[in-house]
Amino acid sequence: MSRLINILIVAALTLLAPLSASALDESKAHDEETKINPKEIIFEHLGDGYGWEVPFNHHKRMPLPVIVFGSDGLHVFSSSRIDHGQEYRDGNTTFKVAGKDSPYKGKVVELVDGKEVKPYDISITKNVCALFISIMLTAGLMLWLAGYHKRHPYKAPRKGLGAVESILMFIYDGVIKTTLGRNAPRFAPYLLTVFFFIFGMNLLGLMVIFPGGANLTGNIAVTLVLAIFTFIVTNFWANKHYWKEIFWPDVPIWLKFPLPIMQVIEVFGMFTKPAALTVRLFANMMGGHMIVIVLTLLIFIFGAMSPLVGGATTVVSMIFSVFMLLIDVLVSFIQAYVFTMLSTIFISLAQEHEHKAEEKEKHKEERIENKLEAAASAAPAMK
Repeated sequence: MSRLINILIVAALTLLAPLSASALDESKAHDEETKINPKEIIFEHLGDGYGWEVPFNHHKRMPLPVIVFGSDGLHVFSSSRIDHGQEYRDGNTTFKVAGKDSPYKGKVVELVDGKEVKPYDISITKNVCALFISIMLTAGLMLWLAGYHKRHPYKAPRKGLGAVESILMFIYDGVIKTTLGRNAPRFAPYLLTVFFFIFGMNLLGLMVIFPGGANLTGNIAVTLVLAIFTFIVTNFWANKHYWKEIFWPDVPIWLKFPLPIMQVIEVFGMFTKPAALTVRLFANMMGGHMIVIVLTLLIFIFGAMSPLVGGATTVVSMIFSVFMLLIDVLVSFIQAYVFTMLSTIFISLAQEHEHKAEEKEKHKEERIENKLEAAASAAPAMK
């Protein structure tokens, strides 16, 4: 087995070294404008766009609809009309994508008397399209599972659908039910939707071909919106005890009156929770994508030194890139799990008083049962 691995490595080096040499010769033939810019490639991949990149060819894109409200009304056209700095005239209005030196870099702008004006843009960009795809996949998967149980109420699904149900029950029984108790059915729809939605976006982001390739959870705007949903669910469905602890916590009086020290801290804590959810998911997923991109770009960086170094770097970079992608699959699950777990904990803190009431009710029921048992055991003795 080890001999076979060595043979494959030597063959890969033999094949890839000439490829890197030819790529190096071609790159030397181009001028300065066509040289690879690592920084530009990294941020282009991590950012949004008006088209979907074709794998292994960043000069071609799958067009998406551009929808803008210009100075003379609504305009709808294909993004292919404004690729590569082209200007497109729609009626009496001219549009283009702003260049690197513009304050609206990468955005569609309207040209008015030679000046760039930012129109109201509601275009279906790559990230927006990927969001729609993620929503449809998540909804379709859950409806498929629900439909199966409706058709087979006493039969467990198998294969892929069985794996989905296993993950669902793992999250519900291991996180939601154990944390929220009797409130679990109330908040489970939101929490399970968040988990599968994030997990699906993470996995799609690891794919290099359509419908993957969009770095949704590496976009802080997406993670911020998800965190805001958790903030709304936590605070709008909170009980009186939660708000009492916010505005009049159980601390010494001098900490909350006349200076509302604890109140300020508690209110500030309300907003640090969604901020932590936002940054945690965004930073972890963006970091994973960036590592894979940097490992790939090392091929071109070291290939500029010599063909042999470029060939060896190609093999090493590809091996580490595949390894990192496998790790990112695990990270995709972990980050969705952590987001769901933290959201569950935040919601449970807003329902804390109800849990205490449950415990009191449970102790009351136990005392009643004990009295009944004692009375039942005493009845024969009295006879």
